[in-house]
Amino acid sequence: MQTTDISRVNPFREGLREDRASQPCQLVIFGAAGDLTRRKLLPAIYNLTQANLVPPNFCVVGFARNPMDEAAFRETLKESVAHSDEVRVRDDGVVNALADRSYYLCGDFTDAQAFAALKTLLAENDEKHGTAGNRIFYIATPASLFGLIVGQLHAAGLAGQADGKPSGSVRIIVEKPFGRDLASAKALNTEMLSYVREDQIYRIDHYLGKETVQNISVLRFANGIFEPIWNRRYVDHVQITIAENIGIEGRANFYEETGVVRDVIQNHALQLLSLVAMEPPQTFNATDFRDEKVRVVEAVRPLDIDDGVSACVRGQYGKGFVAGEKVMGYREEPGVAPDSITPTYAAFKLYVDNWRWAGVPFYIRSGKRLTKRVTDIAIQFKEAPHLPFRKTQLEPLEGNVLALRIQPDEGITLKFGAKVPGPSMRIRSVAMEFSYGATFGAEDASPYERLILDCMKGDQTLFDRSDGVEAAWALLDPVLTKWQSDRSVKFPNYAAGSWGPAEANKLMARDGRSWRQP
Repeated sequence: MQTTDISRVNPFREGLREDRASQPCQLVIFGAAGDLTRRKLLPAIYNLTQANLVPPNFCVVGFARNPMDEAAFRETLKESVAHSDEVRVRDDGVVNALADRSYYLCGDFTDAQAFAALKTLLAENDEKHGTAGNRIFYIATPASLFGLIVGQLHAAGLAGQADGKPSGSVRIIVEKPFGRDLASAKALNTEMLSYVREDQIYRIDHYLGKETVQNISVLRFANGIFEPIWNRRYVDHVQITIAENIGIEGRANFYEETGVVRDVIQNHALQLLSLVAMEPPQTFNATDFRDEKVRVVEAVRPLDIDDGVSACVRGQYGKGFVAGEKVMGYREEPGVAPDSITPTYAAFKLYVDNWRWAGVPFYIRSGKRLTKRVTDIAIQFKEAPHLPFRKTQLEPLEGNVLALRIQPDEGITLKFGAKVPGPSMRIRSVAMEFSYGATFGAEDASPYERLILDCMKGDQTLFDRSDGVEAAWALLDPVLTKWQSDRSVKFPNYAAGSWGPAEANKLMARDGRSWRQP
């Protein structure tokens, strides 16, 4: 019988590629005067430049409504680099060289003349910097402007035709949230796809750029010891926790319109679930990888909104103490309505109805003003069918848990039972620890660096696809609709600094389980 060489079917084998982006390009940032650009994008672009990962023929263009000249934008870039915690090596020569290749246009997104001026500037930069007509448009604006901006790019002849190849490569990065419900996500997809092709759109979720998130796939598919037990026969349940100890940080207008489900569950949490539950892709290219992720979300059993108490829980934080400091409740935050029913916490019990995961619950929770900031995925394995030890000599065992810490202190912990030294048979849960920091040193790249670099390479593997976005909204839309009209839950229902509402504990207790405390 012929055996198969696993190295020949390893999905990572075809995914191996050079780190450096080699194709010349211009990176245009819409919303260049905004907070995201200053805190994340400019430091990420600098880090890529300092690490010699951008192509030699490269320049940056900022576009925003804020009055600012080129010199002021270049100064903004330098200040962003100087004050960013994410900058690893500060090199004045590199930042000055990058600033010399940075440009700015002040214009309104509704003004066709502003886009005509942008077209002229890009053509001049092609000549000056040899960028060969290749453009990345990063739309770092509210989602309501995505369609407008792409439409203006199309009208100005900057986006390329939906049914033909553009003269140079044109790629468009859009930030989350991609829509606020299923209808708006579908409308936005339809609008954007009337101007550009799907392979030009890079829907960014910075969680997918985190080192530990990417390592989920490596852990599963590059290690023969895990895949055989990664299924309903051995896994009792899965817990995914995305907890924040901060409040809304003055963003009342945004959060009142968004809430925790739109902000975190619909994108970050379901992305983590799909990585944990997906089938091994045939290869690690974008099509195969994203096909398997989308299949997971499509396989999640629809939530029974009429029996919501057993499937989902919502919460809103009140007054409390976080890290020893007294903090206000959500309704007391400036700009929040005193009778707001916007959830700042949500917990769900989900089932992935396929062969691998039939009957295995996935518990997901996320919230603001919780005990600590932590993102954690825990695979809880089933108990051994029989313990051949005298019960009087056993300490309570937690069961075998494989925990993946996404943030902070990235790493992996495996808990298992071990005999306590001594003459009697006593068993205690112990932990086998792997720490990224201890093994590899500090993380060497931010998520935005990785994802911008992947876009430069034309690699869509870690970006969401239109059908994936719509599948996530289709799952959560009925819950959001019901919650919007249902005031039966009395808010606030958990204190700041706690792990959330009591109802979330009951959701687990009804199944004879409990939340882990990461």
